[in-house]
Amino acid sequence: MRSYRGLIVPFENPLDWTLAKVLRHQACERPNKVYLDAPEEGVTMTYGETLDAAEAVARSLCATGSTYGDRVMILAQNSSQLVLTWFGTAVGGFVEVPINTAYEFDFLAHQIRTAQPTVAIIDDRFAHRFVSIKEDCAGLERFWVIDNGELDTALKTLRDAGWAAEPWDDLLTRREAELPEVVARDLGAIFFTSGTTGPSKGVAMSHSQFYFDAVECYNLTRLTSEDTYMVTTPLFHGNAQWLAAYPALVAGARFVLRRKFSASRWIDWVRESGVTVTNFLGVMMDFVWKQPVREDDADNQLRCIFAAPTASSIVDGFRQRFGVEAFVEVFGLTEVSMPILSPYGEDRPAGAAGLAVNEWFDIQLVDPETDKEVAIGEVGELVVRSKYPWTLSNGYHGAPEKTLEAWRNLWFHTGDALRRDEEGWYYFVDRYKDALRRRGENISSYEIEQAVLSHPNVLECAVIAVPATIEAGEDEVMACVVTDGMIEPVKLYAFCSTKMPSFALPRFIRVLPELPKTPSEKVQKSELRAAGVTADTFDWEAAG
Repeated sequence: MRSYRGLIVPFENPLDWTLAKVLRHQACERPNKVYLDAPEEGVTMTYGETLDAAEAVARSLCATGSTYGDRVMILAQNSSQLVLTWFGTAVGGFVEVPINTAYEFDFLAHQIRTAQPTVAIIDDRFAHRFVSIKEDCAGLERFWVIDNGELDTALKTLRDAGWAAEPWDDLLTRREAELPEVVARDLGAIFFTSGTTGPSKGVAMSHSQFYFDAVECYNLTRLTSEDTYMVTTPLFHGNAQWLAAYPALVAGARFVLRRKFSASRWIDWVRESGVTVTNFLGVMMDFVWKQPVREDDADNQLRCIFAAPTASSIVDGFRQRFGVEAFVEVFGLTEVSMPILSPYGEDRPAGAAGLAVNEWFDIQLVDPETDKEVAIGEVGELVVRSKYPWTLSNGYHGAPEKTLEAWRNLWFHTGDALRRDEEGWYYFVDRYKDALRRRGENISSYEIEQAVLSHPNVLECAVIAVPATIEAGEDEVMACVVTDGMIEPVKLYAFCSTKMPSFALPRFIRVLPELPKTPSEKVQKSELRAAGVTADTFDWEAAG
């Protein structure tokens, strides 16, 4: 039975597993080498400059009242300011809380209530979102606002609502404050994952786990100080933070940060920046593949793409067309890092995510009802536990009962169905848990249901996933509703657009006289999934 072996950890002492230690080490080793390259901003910063700016941010937060362990919420698009804010929180011993920039209304309010931040760093265009949910922001004391052309308006909006608000640039002011020694096992970040049977949960990540995630990706992609790693995914996702920016830092590489993904410009960016490693999430790989072929597509320095998932039907053609040396993939969750990795440069069976990292994790596939291990070849729920301390999540922030539920029998239950073949390759099959994933975004069915149910003419709602029509698109969102007959699907869709992020909007709305239920009155979503998109289902894409 094969496994993934030989994971190299640059800092042997786990007490050193903090971003503060890594950044200071690299600033000492290569102070004049460029780390951060943000082409849209025309900004490049060396390792030495990045450390200086991160420490300035940390000291400013300390000098204006923040203390070790305080939560710092970040709601901002990709920018150098976001990176320096994140690094400043890590160096200062604060807890980073990155928030999806699409979130507003109850979605945003829930995450504020859960994380209880005292400080928020936001883009200017998001200021009004906080005013509209001010009653949920009782613990927020101060805003630092990134200037994207609406700074004065944003500062006035926040100050008129009673908050202290200052321009983000003021964080770089040199202030006198002693920085703490950051402890690796302490809470370093709260990343929100999708909800299952309830609202989204905040995954509590120690500084140590954050580092270990980055080290896994550093090994997976074989990063060195000669590499240039480009990211086009948003930094509020772990995919961009601990699977791109942080691994580049560990390696002493150059990190190229793009504002957002563009399929038509992707290969130009790769070529212009001398990119050697990059990543894809969801349908991004398919979107690039469908761009018109150019004669010079392979004229680049790209050697490795980390694609999650890898679109297996086009991977060989993609590799040849763009001259890519290796595709790598993983299976992991925010809670448990990446217990399954694919060996670099090795062909793997179609659909295989990788091999178990047995040196660092215990993993099993079990019957979700009994927790007994299933036979090789059978589908079971992936459960994980660590062989080393502080490499898995500390649990769900502020939700001890959910933590205990997930960790029953001393194994973390992922809620995901996988199978393993006789050689040791693992294959993702489906989700046991009631969550959806649409084009790279995790979506809580519960939160969508609550938003739909807030319409006075909706009596019941069950949200399910239906297969996407494009490879790696993962799911489309479908809302099955019971109404009082006074609301049409098109008007319900319009209502939903005011209650949830655009990526969570149900593409399909099916009106039913009643929802199928068990004798105990639980909705039988399996029956709804089996029916799928019926002839009477409203499809907003078809409706235009």
